[in-house]
Formats: sequence, structure tokens, C-alpha cells
Amino acid sequence: MLRFQPKTQMRAVLSTVVADFLMVHTCLVFTLVGSWIRGTQAASQGVVLAEAHDAVNQYLYLFVPLSLIFPAAFFLSGIYKDQSGWTLSRRVMTLLRGITVGLILFLTVSLVFLPDKSLGTRTLMLFCASLIAVLASARFSEWTMLRSSETSRAARSAPELRRPVLVIGGAGYIGSLLVSKLLSNGDRVRVLDSLVYGDGALRDVINHPNLELIVGDCRNLQTVSRAVSGADSIIHLAAIVGDPACEQDRQTALEVNYAATRMLIEVAKGHDIKRFLFASSCSVYGASDDLMEETSRITPISLYASTKVDSERALLEACTKTFQPTILRLATVFGLSPRPRFDLVVNLLTAKAAQGHPITIFNGDQWRPFIHVSDVADGFLTVLTAPLSKVGGEIFNVGDDRLNYTLTQVAEEIFAQFPSARIEHTPTDMRNYRVCFNKIRTRLAFQCSHTLIDGIEEIRDTFAQGRILDYSNYQYSNQKFLKLVGCPSNQDDVDGSVMAAFAQIVHN
Repeated sequence: MLRFQPKTQMRAVLSTVVADFLMVHTCLVFTLVGSWIRGTQAASQGVVLAEAHDAVNQYLYLFVPLSLIFPAAFFLSGIYKDQSGWTLSRRVMTLLRGITVGLILFLTVSLVFLPDKSLGTRTLMLFCASLIAVLASARFSEWTMLRSSETSRAARSAPELRRPVLVIGGAGYIGSLLVSKLLSNGDRVRVLDSLVYGDGALRDVINHPNLELIVGDCRNLQTVSRAVSGADSIIHLAAIVGDPACEQDRQTALEVNYAATRMLIEVAKGHDIKRFLFASSCSVYGASDDLMEETSRITPISLYASTKVDSERALLEACTKTFQPTILRLATVFGLSPRPRFDLVVNLLTAKAAQGHPITIFNGDQWRPFIHVSDVADGFLTVLTAPLSKVGGEIFNVGDDRLNYTLTQVAEEIFAQFPSARIEHTPTDMRNYRVCFNKIRTRLAFQCSHTLIDGIEEIRDTFAQGRILDYSNYQYSNQKFLKLVGCPSNQDDVDGSVMAAFAQIVHN
């Protein structure tokens, strides 16, 4: 706790002594006036004046000389000591002891040396009660303000004391928005990202005092160990995301999406990380006409989904009392973030409609669960702050039952915003899954705050305002970007050997 310096402390004590002295006098004046009013009801004018004269004499010749007893008693009782770190009960007992000692000394001296001017029994009782009430109220108010100030200081300094949250993949579509929200909540954040898509998504927060950026590959053991060291918890978002991007370089997808996760598990356990949040996908459910729950059978039909399933299995098998991973199966994401993407179905179809291009629907009867990227970030925050007993070793579908749509329904919502849009249907892509989000809603009280229409409208407005000019630009698509610049390769042979060793585990 911050303590006063000597001169400041002396001034504070003197101001408190003066304030107490004035409160003691105020209590006696209140008592004498109250007793005088009560004792002169229905009395003659002469009696009223006589009683007033006696009250003034009591105050001037009894109380004023003896009032110095109270500051002395308070001082001797320890009321004016530095009470930093004292418990509330200790402070209360010290205050009551000081008041009691002061009253006893006051009564003793007044009865022994000034018996003819001593206060009557009723007046004395009223004085004692008012003195205790006034001094106690003043002290409690002071303690409350001090405690509020200390709490505020603690809150401001807490980010400097708490260990950081490590966000792996924090410069991506979801990660950049999540990092911004963590910083806004007062958390310290450490980002590990290879910046394969650039650092633009973090430019607004890059100079934040609570942000630490480590540029590096999640497949490099030394880099990962440095990033994990001293972290409080881990949010693992790094991946080659999307079926087309994964198919472009299957070896890199397997390394980044599975082998690196397997290595990260061992590093996290070695650094005693208990809370580990892993971004999986509802695409692990594949094709099914059932309403899929966390316990439903998973049938991945793409490399991307398979790497998520394998990572989930590795995490759950590694779960112990001291390592409690949580798997978040995300619905199909839409909406804008600091790193916009237009290779996601809602974003892509809306962008096409905004620029007058036909909307192509592949198998419009197939179901998909959707979620706004901002709600994804909120979902991670909800799990991150939930009691570990509720989320450790658990799988959560992250989304909202109200956002299960067929692709035809998605097209209709877009058409409502762009009546001139042309819709084309193509009978391909047989993935079909509706997802139940009851578990995260009932256990963690999580629900999405953004509707599908919200996401469509924000993309519409972005194009209308000219903030994005060409949705087909390679920077807005994972596959196009990686096809142009190439998938990130290992920096050296050692990394390749480490990844090969961890990747082999999936086949054993």
C-alpha cells in the first residue's frame, strides 16, 4: 500500500485531529441545545433564560477546558497511527477504545474537579451516543473512500502484476479482434504470430503498453517456449484456415494445424499452464441431418476438419488436474474484423451483392451454423474468465441456435438488403450440419449479440462508404494469399524434424 511521506503524514494527522476536535464540540453543543429545549418546554421566560445561561456556562467552563482530553485519549489509543494494512475489526476496536477512554476521563475529571458544573445523566447519555455516532460515521466514510481508492489503484496496476494471456495467431481474423478486446478489459496480452498475412490487423494496438508481440513460427520449439514462459493462459488460434487453403499445401497444414498443437501441449504442460483454449470448428461434424451436440459423432470430410479432430483428441488425452484444455468448436464465422476476410460464405456473398455480382449458392438446402466474429471473441473471453471447474477438459459449440441457417436462407437475407442481386444455385458441396449450442448457453450464459443481418449490413455499409474497394483482392482470401506468396515453410531442418515427429503421433 502507498504510505504517506513524513511531512505529508504529519499534515494529514493534524487535519484529522482538528476535524475530530470540531466534531466533539459539535456533539456537545447539539447535546446542550437539545437538553435545554427539552427542559424548558412550557417554562416561563425567566426559566428559559436561566437554563440557557447554565448551558453556556457548562460549555465555556466545563467542556472547553476538558475537551482537550479527547484528542489526547484518541492519540494514546492509537487512532492517529498509520493504519495501512489494518483489518476493519482492528480499526473499529481502536476507534471504540479511543472514544471510551476519552469519555471515562472526561466524566472522571468533571465529577471530581467540577461537580457543580457536570452534565446531567440524560445529557451525558445523549452526548455519548451522538459522539459515537458522529465519529464512527466519519471514520467509516473515510475508510470506505480509502478502500475505494486502494481498489482503484489495484485495478490500474493489476495488468502490470498479472501474467499475460498468450494469443497464438493473434494477428489473424479472429485473433486481432480478440486481442483488442482483451486489452480493453485491462489484460496483459502476448501475441505470437508469424505475420504471414502482415501486421496490419494489429496496427491500432501495436503501441499499447500491455501488448507484447513476438514475431515467430508456432512450429519453432524455441520461439514457442519463449512465448509460453511466464504466461497465465493460452488461446491457440494459429492455423491454416479453410479447406482450399489446407489443400494447397497439405504438409504445411498438417504441421501448423496438428503437429504444432501437439508440441504446444508439451511446452504448456512444462510451464505449468492450466488454462488452454483451442479454436476448433463445427466443420468436424461433416455431413449429417441431425442436430449436432458436443457428444455427437464427428465425421470430418476435409483435411482442415481432420486436423482439428486430431488436435482435439490430443488435447483431451493430455488433460490432467494441472492441464485443463478447453475446446471451442466455432460456427461458421462472418462479419468484419481488423483483418477482413471475403473467403467466408456470408462475407463473400454480401460483398458480391454489394458490387453487383451474382450470388452463387452451392447446394442451398444445406444447413450451417453462423456466428459473428465479435461474438467469437466474446465466446473466448467468456470461457477464459469462467471457473476452470466449469470449462476444464470440456468441449463447447460456440454459436447460437438462432443462427442455424440454410444457404438459401442466407441468400434471402442478403437479397433483402440488395433487391437487385441475382442468385444462382449450384448443386455441389454436400456438407450439411445444424448445431446445438445449449451447453454454452446454459453452463456459461453465453449468447450471440449479433444477428446475420447485422453482419450483412456492416459489410454493405463498408462498401457503400468506400472503405473496401475490391473484395476479390488476394489480401482478403487465405487461399489466394498463400497461393501468391506461398505457404510458410519451416525455417530450418530441426523444425522440420520436430514437426515430423509430432505429426507421426496422429497415425499411431
